[in-house]
Amino acid sequence: MARKTKATDRPIDKANSAETRGAAGELHQTASADVETLTTSQGAPVADDQNTLRHGARGPALMEDFHFREKIFHFDHERIPERVVHARGYAAHGYFELTKSLSDVTRADVFQRVDERTPAFVRFSTVAGAKGSFDLARDVRGFAVKIYTTEGNWDLVGNNIPVFFIQDAIKFPDLVHSVKEAPDRAFPQAQSAHDNFWDFISLTPESFHMIMWTMSDRAIPRSYRFMEGFGVHTFRFLDANDRSTFVKFHWKPKLGLQSVAWNEAVKINGADPDFHRRDLWDAISQGDFPEWELGVQLFDEAFAEKFAFDVLDPTKIIPEEEVPVRIVGRLVLDRVVDNFFAETEQVAFMTQNVPPGIDFSNDPLLQGRNFSYLDTQLKRLGGPNFTHIPINTPKCPMAHFQQDGHMAMRNPKGRANYEPNSWGPEGGPREDPVRGFRSFAASDEGPKVRLRPESFADHYSQARQFYISQTPVEQKHIGDALVFELSKCEREDIRARVVSHLIHIDKGLAATVADGLGLDVPKPAKAAAKVVDLPPSDALSILKNGPDSFEGRKLGVLLTDGADADLFTALKTAVAKEKAVLEVVAPKIAGVTLSDGTHVPAQQKIDGGPSVLFDAVAVIASKDGAALLAGDAAAKDFVTDAFAHCKFIGYSAEAAVLFDKTGLADDLDEACVPLKAKADAATFLKACRALRHWPREAGVDLDAKG
Repeated sequence: MARKTKATDRPIDKANSAETRGAAGELHQTASADVETLTTSQGAPVADDQNTLRHGARGPALMEDFHFREKIFHFDHERIPERVVHARGYAAHGYFELTKSLSDVTRADVFQRVDERTPAFVRFSTVAGAKGSFDLARDVRGFAVKIYTTEGNWDLVGNNIPVFFIQDAIKFPDLVHSVKEAPDRAFPQAQSAHDNFWDFISLTPESFHMIMWTMSDRAIPRSYRFMEGFGVHTFRFLDANDRSTFVKFHWKPKLGLQSVAWNEAVKINGADPDFHRRDLWDAISQGDFPEWELGVQLFDEAFAEKFAFDVLDPTKIIPEEEVPVRIVGRLVLDRVVDNFFAETEQVAFMTQNVPPGIDFSNDPLLQGRNFSYLDTQLKRLGGPNFTHIPINTPKCPMAHFQQDGHMAMRNPKGRANYEPNSWGPEGGPREDPVRGFRSFAASDEGPKVRLRPESFADHYSQARQFYISQTPVEQKHIGDALVFELSKCEREDIRARVVSHLIHIDKGLAATVADGLGLDVPKPAKAAAKVVDLPPSDALSILKNGPDSFEGRKLGVLLTDGADADLFTALKTAVAKEKAVLEVVAPKIAGVTLSDGTHVPAQQKIDGGPSVLFDAVAVIASKDGAALLAGDAAAKDFVTDAFAHCKFIGYSAEAAVLFDKTGLADDLDEACVPLKAKADAATFLKACRALRHWPREAGVDLDAKG
């Protein structure tokens, strides 16, 4: 990019203080008389542990940065054999289909021919937990897509959140160390609600935009099928003449956005820790193939120069109102894996895997990821030949002089294993300057420095934009999440320090969190740049981008012996018309016998199929069956949890006794739908399209009442 280093982008004067701040506001904790000096593993004192060495403040990372190389190298090799991050994952096969050609902006072959399908493999994951952790941790979700193009594998290694916690890859080991279990006690697992994480966050103001996302319901998605995916970074498209266009990638779910409630997530993790895995497996196995649209935001240097924020900053978005998302393709998952280990566990994603026509920007986090991922695969998969594993093997022809090594499955044939050589056609492959990968010929200026550019310094404006873009219900959930997380911190100074940052995002939010923690609102943290009021963006809200149908969702029906057969049949028909799934929950797993003598098998036993597993519920019972349920704690939990989680509830007249026994009889609202006749089933399913009846939350939540 053409933006030049400013005079204010100067090296940091650390003086002799214990804490100083750099140009972008990052906190430096410097050595003092009673604190030892940070060094490399070779003993060399470290002057700056916050920034990679770059050619100019906004230029590319330099390979000579031995401190970053050593730090990230060691971090990449900390765990064997599971991934350090994204260890708990689940994957499926599918295809990418182009719906609109991008030949005007890129020569990437995958974007040339409309209606062409290209094989793909997608792995979803949590970030912080180990392989054996549960699915519904409050966490970022990995959304990694491998597309097997005719010109090599393209790995779009993204997340379900479009920004990241840090601006520079040198801080990645610190971020992950802080959120993982503490090294002395090895807990908590798959949780960010502890002192180490919030200590790091409170000292790293660049993280607060991401914090707004992770404290929102985006971090507890209902299903992989109902969440967005983002490439996070700014990339480049290059056309046949190497003309550059900046691009940001978006995956938008066909079935709309949806998350669970926090109390629901806690209970789902107990009832079914494999909730997301099971959902994806079942959907594909039943032929309900998950689908996302691929959208791109395209912009040029002129836009990048005038945009209020730096497009190289991975903690920032470009609002869709400023650069609309252009839909160009779709991703469909239509086949489960044959073997979890061989495919899901051994798949290797690397951000540097791009075909000709796609190139990188100088985003310092992306530059570091490109450098790091090869080390990760070498450590995890045992050697340099991990591309010989079928799931990682390109589906296009390959020709090179790489040979031997651990577990080599194929080697070049013939005498020549080097180039240039003079053996003619038998001498092996040669370069192709026309078809081959070419990098954008960027012109970067500036001294060699460890420095964040001043254009990275605004840490709060977009965090505020995200918050004010949420509906009141979503804003409440963010406040609740922050109070919960910080209440698990033992140190009050960490809690107060976090609140001091929240003041810059929203004073009401800061006051709510302080009150929830029993704190006085502290003085605001020092901001490195003036906070700017940005307009709200509807694209940032889940509830403003939810579904308009019950398609792909699941209705749980609590049945008893003698239940009305006609009513149950009508409910099944209505569910099928909505393209949803119905599961029967019964007192016994063998099932029930309906009023007409029909036997209906159950998918869940009542104490193993709580209402948290379903998007909406219904209770259809006989008089005797309802009396039986009214004396069962699990059955009472089934309706009280559904009510507390603001779900739609359908019920037959006989089932009313269950609501009496739970104390809910006087609280039933319009989202509790009596099923008196067969026609009521369709009415109930139509109401379920809203997924939640949020007005109810004010009556069932202490924080909402307060």
